[in-house]
Amino acid sequence: MAIRGRVGSPKIGLFEPATHRVVTIPNCRVHHPLINRVAAVVRRALVETGLTCYSDKAGLGLVRYLQVVIERSSQTAQVVIVANSATPNPLSALFRLIRERLGDDLHSLWFNSQRDSSNQVLGTDFERWFGPPSVVERFGGAAAASGAAIHYPPGAFGQSNLEIAGQIIEHIRASIPAGACVAEFYAGVGAIGLSILDRVREIRVNELNPQSLAGLELGIAGLEPSERAKVSVFAGPADTEYGMAANADVVIADPPRKGLDPALLDHLRAHPPRRFVYVSCGLASLLADTERLTDGGGLRLATLGAFNLMPFTEHVETVAVFEDV
Repeated sequence: MAIRGRVGSPKIGLFEPATHRVVTIPNCRVHHPLINRVAAVVRRALVETGLTCYSDKAGLGLVRYLQVVIERSSQTAQVVIVANSATPNPLSALFRLIRERLGDDLHSLWFNSQRDSSNQVLGTDFERWFGPPSVVERFGGAAAASGAAIHYPPGAFGQSNLEIAGQIIEHIRASIPAGACVAEFYAGVGAIGLSILDRVREIRVNELNPQSLAGLELGIAGLEPSERAKVSVFAGPADTEYGMAANADVVIADPPRKGLDPALLDHLRAHPPRRFVYVSCGLASLLADTERLTDGGGLRLATLGAFNLMPFTEHVETVAVFEDV
């Protein structure tokens, strides 16, 4: 949520479309109730500490954004304050009030430095002020049999609708033959790959984001040695790491909205795996990539599923399964 407004009268909420005007949402019915409580505590603490809020027009002011993630098992909040500051020192009084007033509802409290004048919300530097290094999730159904803990540091990508995300993982799991060698691109913290470990003989995972790689490392470290030995990590862009798909029985990709990186797409066309599972959040890119994947005759679209991952929007998450011809 964006934090804007004057000293003593901060606003916490969402931007109006195509503007930097914040609409306050103190009692959002879509949010988890604890998110609303965190926002109220942070707003009151901002008032009492007299800290300035960021101004997009002037490029000045201290506090820019509030990020909140709820850990399902503990029902506690991972809280990140994004600030126009190189260090958390100017926020010390604010952090003390937040920790004191949230009490047992607080999972962890983080500082994120974002001093660029761009619209990018998060900076690259995170500093933990209190609490454990990651929110930990486990996905239900058959995937829970692996016992894998999935770790989400605050800068790692994670789906906000974890119930539906768990259904997607189960759907993917059903597409993986027992004992398969799997290559997974855009793996994030390993929510898919680590949750299907008990079904595969080997999995190679690729990720670029440092925070996601940190979460992936935590997840792998917590595995039993026999399961840990199945996992190989290839850090870097999919455009350079596509070779890890060689001789894999199944390839999984969950790319950003822009779709598959060109070199990976070309590799899949030239060397089609037995099965390719494509998780897409962008319909236009999925259609374009599907046309190219099937154009050479090496892969055919076998099944297509849609999941309402983002309720109250026109978007769906699509899982397309391709098989070699």
